[in-house]
Formats: sequence, structure tokens, C-alpha cells
Amino acid sequence: MNNKNEKPKHPLIPPYGGYRKLKSYQSAEIVYDATVVFCDRFIDKKSRTHDQMVQAARSGKQNIAEGSMASGTSKKTELKLIGVARASLEELLLDCQDFLRQLGLSLWEKDHPKSQEIRKLAWEKNR
Repeated sequence: MNNKNEKPKHPLIPPYGGYRKLKSYQSAEIVYDATVVFCDRFIDKKSRTHDQMVQAARSGKQNIAEGSMASGTSKKTELKLIGVARASLEELLLDCQDFLRQLGLSLWEKDHPKSQEIRKLAWEKNR
């Protein structure tokens, strides 16, 4: 490094953050927003299930952000938090599957036309 204004090739703390650009964060944010609306509409607000589902969705989103912010100083922490995010979103998925099963409703497969329609919403600019 000859010039004081040049950035070092291998900085002590690599770039980190930028989680809002991650597709995983963007998807988790959509899941969180949709979960809040779904739970408010279909699950008793006073029930433990309502709180657990909303918190699982929030945890998924927040842990992706926190992991991204920690990545500059600890890859181990980043991976741990991403693992927590995945586990939280899996917990939410199980709660949703339980909801459908208990009401005798079918789960749409990934290729079902309704699933495809909803998945497209994730890539629209003003969802």
C-alpha cells in the first residue's frame, strides 16, 4: 500500500453488513410481514401460538441481519446466527403445517399454481 487513501488488500475487519441486499433477508422480511397479517387474521391474538409464530418469523429475519453484522469480526458467530434463523423459520413452517392439518386443509406443493402466484410476489418491487 503506497498511498494513504488506498484501501488495504486484506483489511483487518472485512466488509460486513449489507444484509438488506441479501435475498434471504428480503424473503425473511416478506415471511415476517405475512406472518403478522396471517396470525392477526386467523389465530387468536391472546393465544401462545400467535405469539410463537410471530416471534419465530421475527427471529428468522433478525438473526439474518445480526449474523450479517457479526460477519466482519466472527464467521463462527455469523454461521451460528444464520443457523438460528433457519431453525426459527423451520419452527414457523411446522406451525403453519399444523394449522393446515388441524383444519383439514391441503398444503400446496411448490409447483402448485397458487404457490407460484404467491412466490412471484416476493420479486415485485412494491409488495
